[in-house]
Amino acid sequence: MLTLKGQKVYLRALEPEDLDFVHKIENDEDFWEISSTQSPYSKFLIRQYIENAHRDIYDIKQLRLVICTKRNRRVGLIDVYDLDPKDRRAAIGILIASKKDRKKGYGSESLSLLCDYCFTHLGLHQVYANVTASNRESMRVFESNGFRKVGLKKDWTLFNGKFKDEWLYQLLNNVH
Repeated sequence: MLTLKGQKVYLRALEPEDLDFVHKIENDEDFWEISSTQSPYSKFLIRQYIENAHRDIYDIKQLRLVICTKRNRRVGLIDVYDLDPKDRRAAIGILIASKKDRKKGYGSESLSLLCDYCFTHLGLHQVYANVTASNRESMRVFESNGFRKVGLKKDWTLFNGKFKDEWLYQLLNNVH
């Protein structure tokens, strides 16, 4: 089985035709809390980002992939970021854009595929995620993929004038 292809979804690199999809997500204020965004992104900046997305993950320390259904419909984005080659770890972020596409297994399968990729192809020892304590859906997805809660960061993020707690989730690659 190929690492980035599952039963319901496959993960692929960003393409120029993803500009409007990424622009819509990055500028949707409903997602700003989870992405730590504080202001809108222009299409110009997103176009530049997509044009540079081909650069090596070890150079730019991140990788963004598009989550697509088997019928080639884009449903979300999944990221590897804060790559630390020395300590062989990286953070993972995931977003299923439309509420109608959530709770269908797309996020869970995408996360599983990306973790396999990180362990198999990047040789990482661990991946981790930061999840706002109120984001029960994301907590369920990470926990169902073997991630463990390893710490609570109190009053970690400030959003709309309120501090929120954030859980640190971790998944270790037990194959050495």
